[in-house]
Amino acid sequence: MKGFLQLIRWQNLIIVVLTMVMMRYFIIEPLISRVPVILFASPGKTVPMELQFPLISFVILVLSTVFITAGGYVINDYFDIKTDLINRGEVIVGTKVPRRLAMMWHSIFNIAGVAGGFYISWKAGYFWMGILFIIVSGLLYFYSASYKRQFLVGNLIVAFLTAMVPLLVVLYEWPALYQYYSVNADSVPGLSFLFYWVGGFSLFAFLTTLAREIIKDIEDFEGDLAYGRNTMPVIIGTVASKIVAVSLIIITIASLSLVWFFFINDKITLIYVSAAIVLPLLYVIFQLAISKTRQQIHSASRLMKVIMLAGILYSVVVKVIISLNLVG
Repeated sequence: MKGFLQLIRWQNLIIVVLTMVMMRYFIIEPLISRVPVILFASPGKTVPMELQFPLISFVILVLSTVFITAGGYVINDYFDIKTDLINRGEVIVGTKVPRRLAMMWHSIFNIAGVAGGFYISWKAGYFWMGILFIIVSGLLYFYSASYKRQFLVGNLIVAFLTAMVPLLVVLYEWPALYQYYSVNADSVPGLSFLFYWVGGFSLFAFLTTLAREIIKDIEDFEGDLAYGRNTMPVIIGTVASKIVAVSLIIITIASLSLVWFFFINDKITLIYVSAAIVLPLLYVIFQLAISKTRQQIHSASRLMKVIMLAGILYSVVVKVIISLNLVG
């Protein structure tokens, strides 16, 4: 059981669940609760908007995402046996979990994830959206089999798929809101602001994930070089790769500063983002600048993961500032 849990990266799956739950209940729900509508059932009386994507469908959405993510981790370890022996000195597939069993779990996870995706898409009235789950499943497979060996391609795919996790929540909630209130209310308020808010989390996830993936490639330089993988550090060198990672971190900090200055501008956000995200990001830059060993690079990679979690937890701050009416 321990080997299986390591194989599917259970800690990362918990973060996926946490991300989607927080997007729904700490971002979307408090935001729409501030939007008044007049229902035909109670003319002349304004009521706040409420979530309309059914809870059971949301649970299936989360499970489908978790299943496909777990399948991605399994196939990644399956294809990385040789390089992991060099980079980490141990492997899971072939030792703790038999290769055949790993492939079986990969198939089970993907079938369950895609089936769940098509089911909730059908229930939402947009059956074609289930294709998205097939695309993600395929991207994760080909990422492990081929794309991660190509210059920057694998890094961009992982960053894109990570950014899709929070977006999935609003992609399914928005149609449900529109369908309900277009029938039951005298008018449907504009809901584009939901994409702006959730999109901000997705952009943060994209930039920090891309930076972390490059840092991880620097950490795995020896194994990738030995097996001819065309990762960024192998192609342009570790020093240049550090410069790229640092540049992405600087872009992230600049983006956070601009968003705060032009759109949010409250002290709670300033304190949280400065202490939990910006200062740690600056320390990652420092770590990369002085790093000379693989262990130092690994430390920077782990800190990036903590920073990404802090970014998700900012949703708690959002709920607070919305409840206190500190942001529009």
